Amino acid sequence: MSFHRLALAAALALPTLPALAAEYAQQPGSALTFASKYDGEVFVGRFPDFRTTLHFDPADLSSARLDVAIPLASATTKNADRDETLLGADFFFVSRFPEARYTATAFRRLDDGRYAADGTLSLRGISQPVTLTFEWTPGEAPVLNGQASVPRLAFEVGAGDWADTDTLPDAVAVSTRVVFRRAD
Repeated sequence: MSFHRLALAAALALPTLPALAAEYAQQPGSALTFASKYDGEVFVGRFPDFRTTLHFDPADLSSARLDVAIPLASATTKNADRDETLLGADFFFVSRFPEARYTATAFRRLDDGRYAADGTLSLRGISQPVTLTFEWTPGEAPVLNGQASVPRLAFEVGAGDWADTDTLPDAVAVSTRVVFRRAD
């Protein structure tokens, strides 16, 4: 076989090789928010200092992994009284548990084109399964847009006097928009 035919055969074979998963690091412009109600009034908070790394290839979900570190003291709802309460022992208890962490190694493609990351949230020393559903927008600066519902009482967040779900619902809506760059 001539060199040119060999080169052509090799070039044609390249697109059939499996794509390699990329390592991604979070970039500015990312957001991690939570929303709930107190006495029927919706409030929204955010964790501005969270950090995310992702190993992801949509063509090979078996090697995907996600790691999110959430410094709880950075929580803000733009309400000083609420923020102080969230940091205290009844809620995040940041003096004892300064960080929450979400890790996922089980990913699946959903019928609607989105993905699900079945992971574990560790909060207040308690680890529970939480599924993050997300859309993936590839490109130079890929974006993960995701949502999850976190049962706060499973993590003893707002237990005791705050356990009344008529005043403060158990389900907390979590949303994230993470802008990435390739880290490798």
